[in-house]
Amino acid sequence: MPFDSLRSLAQGRPSDSRGVLRVATYNVHACIGTDGRHDPDRVAAVIAELDAGIVALQEFTYPAGVAIETRMPVTLTMTDAYECVLGPTRRSVTECFGNALLTRHRIVDVHRFDLSTERREPRGAIATTIDVGGTIVHVLAAHLGLRVRERRFQVRQILDYLDSVRHSLVVVLGDFNDWLPGRSVVHVLDDRLGRPPRPASFPVHWPVVPLDRIWVNPLRALRGVATHATPAARLASDHFPVVADIDTSLLALTSEAS
Repeated sequence: MPFDSLRSLAQGRPSDSRGVLRVATYNVHACIGTDGRHDPDRVAAVIAELDAGIVALQEFTYPAGVAIETRMPVTLTMTDAYECVLGPTRRSVTECFGNALLTRHRIVDVHRFDLSTERREPRGAIATTIDVGGTIVHVLAAHLGLRVRERRFQVRQILDYLDSVRHSLVVVLGDFNDWLPGRSVVHVLDDRLGRPPRPASFPVHWPVVPLDRIWVNPLRALRGVATHATPAARLASDHFPVVADIDTSLLALTSEAS
């Protein structure tokens, strides 16, 4: 029954209920909304709307004095139900900028990957092993570059990671900046993980480009993928979040079979 729950996703069914794990990816644009205001509380309110067990954030900013190993969801109110994994890619005297991963589930292990290429904006990924009700899930959250050449290098690093967790339960999600017809580089992830739906998420005033993507392995565990296009999300960032529901009972069966 893959991809039959888009309606329930849009209706905001509670996450992590009756064998369903909800995951989301959200480029928060440094918490600067479409009105030009910096407002982390609006972003936190959108995250609360998602009701997801795991949320990957891109272009997330936080004070430079915060230790990288902190598990508190820094700068975001209304998210105290989550633990946070920080993955900064750029630092200044006052601020860190990059990736973050929020999870309501137990964190088992964390690795951070540098995906930067010479003379381009620093990029990175967070690979987190998470215990979801006794089922181990490997989650890779990434933000890739704007140029085809750098994305090609970055996808190769992701493939190396996927080789390291072969035969495991995997979610790959983030902002992949991949939109050029005929010049896509992330199609190799489709070859490895299967091709899920890719709803448009950018820009919020007229979403036409599927920059924000979610892959799940095994693909048959994916019950639906949708853009979270609410009024609050339209204001809080220039990207809409993308949300997916995963059938964890199928994940558990796959884990037992392997």
